[in-house]
Amino acid sequence: MNEPREEKSPQAFKTIREVSETLEVPQHVLRFWETKFKQLRPLKRGGGRRYYRNEDVELLKKIKVLLYSDGYTIKGVQKLFIDSKSLLTIPKSDDSSNMLATKRDSSMINAEVETIIQELNTLRDMLRGKVRS
Repeated sequence: MNEPREEKSPQAFKTIREVSETLEVPQHVLRFWETKFKQLRPLKRGGGRRYYRNEDVELLKKIKVLLYSDGYTIKGVQKLFIDSKSLLTIPKSDDSSNMLATKRDSSMINAEVETIIQELNTLRDMLRGKVRS
């Protein structure tokens, strides 16, 4: 019979089952993500049992948000991790205001890129005009 489990300390290591249930992601997805993200390194004990640290769980939450909510691809998240030297700059999944700020920042960046492209096109046209004169 299933007896209620004793509550674990927040600092305690988590099994893949516990992480899977917490994140609502199948265990095989967590194992797959381990192959794609070098930053994920759960401890492995006898028989290959995985034990996740709190940092691993936080990173998995960030990966899930980036893939499932923000629409990044695996390669996109990998590049984001490489480009952002610190994973702390990636929004936490439970910080919705931070996620909204990130989406706004993304919109602002897109607008800035569009402006830069227009300016470059104008400069190109000006240079072409001067070369032809």
